[in-house]
Amino acid sequence: MQSQYTENRFFIVRLWTLLVLIYLMLSPFLYAQDYPPDHARGKDVYERHCQRCHGPGGRGDGPAAASLKVPPSNFQRFQSFLKSDEELLRTIEHGIVFSPMHSWRGRLTDGEMQDVVAYIRLLSQRGQ
Repeated sequence: MQSQYTENRFFIVRLWTLLVLIYLMLSPFLYAQDYPPDHARGKDVYERHCQRCHGPGGRGDGPAAASLKVPPSNFQRFQSFLKSDEELLRTIEHGIVFSPMHSWRGRLTDGEMQDVVAYIRLLSQRGQ
């Protein structure tokens, strides 16, 4: 009786371990965006959430920019052009400490943040 209980217990532990390993291996794919980033969708998100500070052309001249102690980024400057998509995404996701740029994690989906990066990339290329 004890032997069967021990066998069943080990079987359950091995099965549980296998399921956890499969989940860990597949978890990056479970949260992946189902579509490629799109600057048209990004423009819509940008206009709703970013334009007030960064301005319609991404020059950091939005209507709220004048009241900020730290000026918003100008995406048409060469420095913005040099930033990687990952750096832009990280800034949108986590914000910048001691600046008015706050975190958008939890307010925007991963797809929306990637779409905004695609649109910001378009704005930064227009400045070149």
